[in-house]
Amino acid sequence: MKQQIQYCTTSDGVRIAYAVTGEGTPIIRTSHWLTHLHHDFTSPVWKHVMIGLARHHRLVRYDPRGEGMSQRTCEDVSFEGWMKDLEAVADSTGFERFALFGCSQGAATAIAYAVRHPERVSHLILYGGFARGIMERGDPMMKERLDLSIGLIRQGWGRRHPAHRQWFTTTFLPEGSADQYRWFNKLQKVSASPEMAARHLETAAHMDISALLPKVKVPTLVFHCREDCLVPMEYGEEIAASIPGAKLVALEGENHLFLADSPAHRDFIHAVYEFLGDPPPRGHLPGTRSFWERIDHRIRSTEQNWLIKAALLIGAAIGLVLSIAQIVQALG
Repeated sequence: MKQQIQYCTTSDGVRIAYAVTGEGTPIIRTSHWLTHLHHDFTSPVWKHVMIGLARHHRLVRYDPRGEGMSQRTCEDVSFEGWMKDLEAVADSTGFERFALFGCSQGAATAIAYAVRHPERVSHLILYGGFARGIMERGDPMMKERLDLSIGLIRQGWGRRHPAHRQWFTTTFLPEGSADQYRWFNKLQKVSASPEMAARHLETAAHMDISALLPKVKVPTLVFHCREDCLVPMEYGEEIAASIPGAKLVALEGENHLFLADSPAHRDFIHAVYEFLGDPPPRGHLPGTRSFWERIDHRIRSTEQNWLIKAALLIGAAIGLVLSIAQIVQALG
């Protein structure tokens, strides 16, 4: 799979980078916190989602203002600014109509665009989203959470050691592997400066598009993980209950971003393909190992484990022999 990087300019003069992958009817994935077009493309966290969506479609992704490969310095980091980013990308592609995929905070941007431009949106796919940021939920404890998050960003975001960033990683991916943790820690460092990451997070915390939900007029599919550790399931249910005709698909798992080998991946792909009228997937899922690749991987892992065990046993045996020799020499 290859991607083509292109650029466009928003109505307020900000340069936005976007990537085009695949062939078919178009899907635009709205931006959200923590993206980088080049870094995401080889991601053990995102790659399976991109491959799955691009299998039958032309997938467009973009980095928001101030982040990733887009212009890294800008004055306006606001919800309206994010809307200008999406509008610029949508206009630059030349697509008359397209599906919108909004993940996490990007779900709110997708919903707002679908309300403002219903003639251009054919389908709305929302995953792990929320209509109200944490400061708009009536919970006074959320102020402490926001202050803690912004403090960690400003103190440790750009440092070489990932200790501060690891807090965000385990919140997003509590069921992740060591490799996925390393990648997500690096993503945080390369996606934005500490100041821009903090401004983005604070803007998302204060947004509220709940009044727009009943105004959505396009077919909508809402996904949410039942045990999502970052955005509780109730906020996905709020979106699905408030958008007329929306369908909610509950996924298993605690991760905010479902991983390639999780049951949620299969449920997501099957539901999205059915929703968009694509043929059902056969064999292994996009972005995952085939049956024979999994067998080969397990064999190699087993061989590697046996080599390690053999080396340890040999080392222990040599150590035992040397110890006996020393004892015999001492007694003699």
